[in-house]
Amino acid sequence: MGIKVRYTIQAHREVLRQDLIELPPALQDDFHRYQQVLSLDPHKTRRIPSHDLKGNLAGCRALEISWNGIVYRLVFRIYESPRPRRVMILSFADHDAAYERATERGLR
Repeated sequence: MGIKVRYTIQAHREVLRQDLIELPPALQDDFHRYQQVLSLDPHKTRRIPSHDLKGNLAGCRALEISWNGIVYRLVFRIYESPRPRRVMILSFADHDAAYERATERGLR
């Protein structure tokens, strides 16, 4: 029996237009895997560390991704309702840029 997807994944258009093309190819390739992890349970992200955010990004979470000595963040918001439950990916970039972009995109 296959794994049931519990959350629909959406990405802010700028994640696809800007963030992904600026990432190293290895992280671009891993984006699909991160989407899969979030689709199963964005509250418990398996072996990928994550945390709740505060301040302007209260209500969002971030995956903590370290690659080649650089700290990256994939910032997302979880919507439990209305159905279907979904995750909106707001940004995927190095630490500071990810939070800045998510703040801008979350307010639009």
